[in-house]
Amino acid sequence: MPADFEKVEYWRKRFTKEESFEWLTSSGSFFSILEPLLTPLSIGSTVLHLGSGTSDLHVYFRRHFPQLQVINMDYEPLALERGKAMESNEFGNVEMGYQVQDVTLPLELDLGQRGKVRMVIDKSTVDAVSCGGDENVIKMAEAIHDVLNKEEGVWISLSFSDSRFEMDSKRVQELFEVSVLTKVATGPKRLESDPDIWHWCWLLRPRATTT
Repeated sequence: MPADFEKVEYWRKRFTKEESFEWLTSSGSFFSILEPLLTPLSIGSTVLHLGSGTSDLHVYFRRHFPQLQVINMDYEPLALERGKAMESNEFGNVEMGYQVQDVTLPLELDLGQRGKVRMVIDKSTVDAVSCGGDENVIKMAEAIHDVLNKEEGVWISLSFSDSRFEMDSKRVQELFEVSVLTKVATGPKRLESDPDIWHWCWLLRPRATTT
């Protein structure tokens, strides 16, 4: 991925023209993975959608789980304007939360939400963050760990990398139990003999204490 994927200037220029785009897989495909994990959440549970960009994933959240408190976050305001427009076009109004946030910095939430977030979702946002180096991925992990419910919270991360959270530093493993939730095929093969290529959906459960 180009090194400028971690720079806000890149996204501001891109979102000026881009109305919608899906990373790695369609929102419908990703939502089918998320749905069994969203279903048990109680009414009013907070879900953070990090790096919402110009995806329509948030539309699926509201359509199927209107009882959840979904907050879409991106560090480019234009992306959030696109998100609001999609929600308004689909439902006639805007009910979900939209916040300008840099996911490598402490996430600013209401005091009632901190420590009570039940799910954090990123659809290849971690890949863009990784363009700034492993340190940025660690900062993202620390920010997420700080707001997640330590007993029941989860972070679901879709990435093109089968080693996204493997790095010289063990900080992510100190913060989270990391496992593969599932793999997503990149698409139909041109030839039957072509190798299978996957995207990786990671499940990260926060550890109660860190070292």
